[in-house]
Amino acid sequence: MTFVTRFAPSPTGLLHRGHAFSALTAWTAAKAAGGRFLLRIEDTDFTRCRPAFEDAILDDLTWLGLDWEQPVRRQSGHRADYDAALDRLRDMGVLYRCFRTRKELMALAGMAPHAGDPADIHAFAGGRLSAEEEAKKLASGQPFAWRLSLAAARQRLGGFDRLTWVEETAAPGVRIATPGVLGDMVLGRKDIGAGYVIASVIDDALQGVTHVIRGEDLIETTSIQRVLQALLDLPTPVYRHHRLLLGPDGKRYAKRDGSVTLVALREAGVTAEELKGELGFQSAYA
Repeated sequence: MTFVTRFAPSPTGLLHRGHAFSALTAWTAAKAAGGRFLLRIEDTDFTRCRPAFEDAILDDLTWLGLDWEQPVRRQSGHRADYDAALDRLRDMGVLYRCFRTRKELMALAGMAPHAGDPADIHAFAGGRLSAEEEAKKLASGQPFAWRLSLAAARQRLGGFDRLTWVEETAAPGVRIATPGVLGDMVLGRKDIGAGYVIASVIDDALQGVTHVIRGEDLIETTSIQRVLQALLDLPTPVYRHHRLLLGPDGKRYAKRDGSVTLVALREAGVTAEELKGELGFQSAYA
């Protein structure tokens, strides 16, 4: 079987050192295995993604010396694939409409109103409204999100204990999915349709990805995606969740925290070879 992996950034900001580490990790693994490296642009959220950021991503990766297969898959061009999967899940009875606002979710999570946009506010096990309550909110045009009901998914699948994946990096071995950690995750919204969590699963299957290489901060998301793979009868790749780079303050690099970007490093005179050496990539491939 040919080794196939991908780097799948979202064009909602500029890339930083953490992104460079992740992209280089996946690209080097593909080269070492004599396999294929794909670039995928995860731009399902048209309210936040910008063409200028996508252009910058391509420039940054080229500067790093990476190459990838063409054409690049842009999720914005394949919404029908993801919405069809969302429809299947809805027909199975494992989705429900959630009308909670961002402010309400943050209050439930005990977060300050001025906080960023942490993933925690999207994890909520609120359950369905009554048919009468839901009809009133729909009639008033209130926005909503489609959430995966873990209770309904567990019942349909006969439990989650058999949902496993092979992990090759973070605590290697066979991992059992624990989707309850993230609760009833948002899979889509009324305004944009299916989101990246389900789109990523569909794309990995359609593109024949055999190894998903990404940061260890996404291990819990893998459990949710493992549930989706089971519900939609999709293959399960091997996973490598690599360590996260930490900045001088001990926090991981993140777009919302204003981490130093690759563009800024270039403008400061840092070369790609210097950055790759700093990140530990000094092999024949990088």
